[in-house]
Amino acid sequence: MSATQSFMDDQAVIERVLSHVQDGTTDRGDEVWREPVENYRSEDRFRRELALLRRLPVPFCPSAALRQPGSYVARTAAGVPLLVVRGQDGTLRAFRNVCRHRGAEVASGTGCARTFVCPYHGWTYGLDGRLERVHQETGFPDLDKDTHGLVPVRVQERSGIVFVTQDPSAPERDPGEGLPELIGPDQDLIAAHDNEADINWKVSIEGSIEGYHIRFGHPDTFYPYGYDNVNVVEHAGLNSRVTFPFRRIEKLKEVPPAERRIDGRVTYVYHLFPNSLVTVLSHHTILVVLEPLGPGRTRNIAYSLAHTDGEATSIETAKRDAAFVTQTGAPEDRALAESIQRTMDSEANEFFTFGHFESAIVHFHRNLEAALAEAERGGEKT
Repeated sequence: MSATQSFMDDQAVIERVLSHVQDGTTDRGDEVWREPVENYRSEDRFRRELALLRRLPVPFCPSAALRQPGSYVARTAAGVPLLVVRGQDGTLRAFRNVCRHRGAEVASGTGCARTFVCPYHGWTYGLDGRLERVHQETGFPDLDKDTHGLVPVRVQERSGIVFVTQDPSAPERDPGEGLPELIGPDQDLIAAHDNEADINWKVSIEGSIEGYHIRFGHPDTFYPYGYDNVNVVEHAGLNSRVTFPFRRIEKLKEVPPAERRIDGRVTYVYHLFPNSLVTVLSHHTILVVLEPLGPGRTRNIAYSLAHTDGEATSIETAKRDAAFVTQTGAPEDRALAESIQRTMDSEANEFFTFGHFESAIVHFHRNLEAALAEAERGGEKT
C-alpha cells in the first residue's frame, strides 16, 4: 500500500456502506494473520517495541492543548520524560524533561509558564530550552550555559496533532502523510484524562479497529444503533481507518449522492501507527495515546475535543456524547481486553488468529513486524 494514498471522501464511504447494507456484505481483507501470544508477553519484545516508539513520530497530544504561548504538556512517552511547549514566538518545541544539573524533571502535568524552574536547585530554562539562570552561579565557574540547555526532541504538527520523534538518528518521516485534518483549529478541548490498565497496548489497539465484535461485545450500547459486522476498512501508508456506520445512514438511500452528508451517521476510527487512535464521532473527537508500561500494563491518555465554534450548547452536547462513550462502550471494551490479558499465561493459544473481517489488525501487525525488523537493521525506512 502506497504511503501517499489517502482515505476515501465521505460520499464514497456512504456509497460503500449502503452497498454493504443492501448486499449483506462488509469489507474483507485478503490475509489471515497469526500473531504469536508470546509477542504480548515477552519482556524482550516489549523493549523492542519501546525502542521503536522512540524512533517513529508518534502522537503526543492535540495541538489544541498547546494553543497559547507558554502552554505546555509534560509527561512520559515511551518511558522517557518529555516536555512540549508553545514558545512566545508561536513555535512548538519539545525537550527531554530533564534538568542539566542533576536530572530532576523541570515541569509536570499541563499549564502555562514563562520559564521552567527546576524544583531541586532552581536552575531556570526559557521556553526555547535555553539555560537562563543558575542559582548562585559562582559555584559553577566553568559552566557554559549555551551547552546546558534542555535537550531538544524532534516535534511536528500535522492534522491537528503534535508528533514527537525521540531518536535523533531516526530518518525524518511525515506523520501526516495520507491523513485528513483530524482535529480542526476551531475544536475546543473539553476533557483530558488518563488511566492505567492491566492490558498489553496492542490488545487495546486491536479492540478498536474491527467491527466483528460489535454485536456480542456491545449488545445493549453500540449494537442497537449500528450493525453486526458492517464496516469500511481503508489503509493509507502505515495508518488505517475503520468506518462504523449507524443504522440511520439508510435514510440517505433516497438522497442524491451530491447532497448526502455523513455527519452523525458514522463513527470514523483512525489508527495512527503504531500506538494511537483518533475517533471521530457525531459531536466530538477523541485522541487516545496508548503508552506501554510493560508487557501487560498500559497507560491510556485521552483528549476529547468538541466539534464547535465555542457555542455553549454545542459544547454541552459534545460532553454528553463523550460521557455516553466513556461510561458505556469504553468499559465494555476494557473488560474484554482485560479478559484477554488474563488468559495470556494459560497456554491455551500459541497464536491469536485475525481473519478477513479484521484486516486493519492484520495491517497493523504486518507493519509492526516490518518496522521492528527495519529499525533493528538500522535502515533508512520505517
